Amino acid sequence: MTTKHFFTISLFFSLLACAPQAELVKTRSDMTDLREDVKTTKAQVQDLQKRLNTLDTGARADLQKSVADYGAKSDQLATDIQLLQGKLEENNFRISEIAQKLDDKSVKIAELSARTEALEARFKPLSGGTTTAPMKQAAPKTVEPSEVYRQAKNDFDKGNYDLALAGFQNYIVQFPNASMADKAQYWTGECYYAKKDFDKAIEAFLKMLKTYPKSDKAAGAKLKIGFSYLNAKNIPKAKEYLRKVVKEDASSDEAALARERLKKLSK
Repeated sequence: MTTKHFFTISLFFSLLACAPQAELVKTRSDMTDLREDVKTTKAQVQDLQKRLNTLDTGARADLQKSVADYGAKSDQLATDIQLLQGKLEENNFRISEIAQKLDDKSVKIAELSARTEALEARFKPLSGGTTTAPMKQAAPKTVEPSEVYRQAKNDFDKGNYDLALAGFQNYIVQFPNASMADKAQYWTGECYYAKKDFDKAIEAFLKMLKTYPKSDKAAGAKLKIGFSYLNAKNIPKAKEYLRKVVKEDASSDEAALARERLKKLSK
């Protein structure tokens, strides 16, 4: 397998990833716009309901119709958001799937290159006459990154947190530049969190944020840092990270959870 072949394959998979990535950006933008529409519509409905209480019977009937129309619009916007959320999740899955295939191909290329070098070293003495050289052993078969990650995630889902932790850590060591390295680091933190080792969970999540600040798991890591501090009875630090989620990832599901927890802490 030549370097030229490697770059050709890499370019092919990169081009495959471009389409869903562009679609992902557009979908996220559409969702943001729709959420703003929902917010505006709800405010208008609340205003109309306040005005409704001050009107006579005829005007009240007209206004009730307007409220109903706005309510229908709000329901439709909520449905649109759900559809876009499904589309967003589908795009995320497609991008992740393509990236993992590229990881597997890269590892396979490296493995084949090592085998080729081993064979060349083995047969070179035969073509050179009486000269002998130590035989180079072929590289052992390398496990694919996607399989390592999949097994670790399966262990986590089954509640085998020690096995999952070892698997995710192994993934990070073997494939530090692979597409799922940020998620492996995130799930390392989740393993510690599930084991109630909150200090190590915080350390793992902070490492993820430092190493992969643009990861789509960043909001989740900040939220779990806040929850970890809550469990460790460090309320000031917990509030700090929950507010960070609300400020930096305002439209995310994690921000909604952070707001809810901050309300409880303020009571």
